[in-house]
Amino acid sequence: MPVLRSARRTAAFLLAPALLLTACGGSGHDGADSGKRAGSGYPRTIDNCGHKVTLKSAPKRALSLNQGSTEILLSLGLADRVAATATWTDPVMKGLEKANATVERLADNAPSFEKSLDAEPDFVTASFVSTLGKGGVATREQFEKLGVPTYVSPSDCAAGRDTDSGGDGSRGKPLTLDVVYGEIRDLAHAFGVDERGERLVARLKERVHKATEGLDASGVSLMYWFANSQSPYLAGCCGAPGAITRAVGAENAFSDTHDEWPQINWETVADRDPDVIVLGDLTRRQQTAETAGAKMRFLETNAATRNLTAVKRKRYILLSGQAMNPSIRTVEGVEQVAAGLRDFGLAK
Repeated sequence: MPVLRSARRTAAFLLAPALLLTACGGSGHDGADSGKRAGSGYPRTIDNCGHKVTLKSAPKRALSLNQGSTEILLSLGLADRVAATATWTDPVMKGLEKANATVERLADNAPSFEKSLDAEPDFVTASFVSTLGKGGVATREQFEKLGVPTYVSPSDCAAGRDTDSGGDGSRGKPLTLDVVYGEIRDLAHAFGVDERGERLVARLKERVHKATEGLDASGVSLMYWFANSQSPYLAGCCGAPGAITRAVGAENAFSDTHDEWPQINWETVADRDPDVIVLGDLTRRQQTAETAGAKMRFLETNAATRNLTAVKRKRYILLSGQAMNPSIRTVEGVEQVAAGLRDFGLAK
């Protein structure tokens, strides 16, 4: 029975030589290099969101609990060392289809703690504190007691990030792509593939430079709609959409709120009347209006939105949900928004 197998595995974890994870003081890092290095060999330690993550050896059976962290690992060529993944909003990033097909998906949403242990992980990663924390799959301490090191994306615990303010939290400081690059470097270091990490960061930086070189979208207002038609989740100033907006030199229609994804009524949207609406094109089925098609149908038929400038002129830019969260796909978001603004003739 699954319960008995899980119990045996739990006992094995407790008896195995521990891969130590000890909590410590301090806060997350939001610079270009968010982890302190511990030499070229093992054990090696990474400072992560107030924890010291110590690995005695390179992970061989990683469990990645969010799509964002999974796509970083796949991009680093580590599919053979990822035992399982979970919690997806979109199809896998282009170019990673073959690698992704070799990785077991425990669930499209958050798996149970027991199911996570069935994957027999020796390292657990997540993009969000809400996934690897209270109310999520499990807390870091629960995995720690079993000798399993954990890592959470620095973007979710960066300086100025407040996850206790309700909803999706808020940011006192704008997120930068440097945080994403730092996560890539951290994970590459954890697996002992630092050079791959540096090459991946260099490629991403070059893509951003190429997409935005000579771009001038000053005075153009953008609105980012993630999900929900009744009470839409729209992007505030300082998350991944903010990083995209700053990269292309445009303005966020709701830059006056520091909430990550505030729920804002359509009458307020009509007052702001954004020039372009960036739509999350999700494949999950948790909220209303998940797909871009459903969002467009709503915008074009709802009395409060059908006369918006962006709607009448069909100025829509479609992004994956991952591009609208702090992730490797945020670079893809910069490229797509820059291209859309040029196509609409709104950027020089």
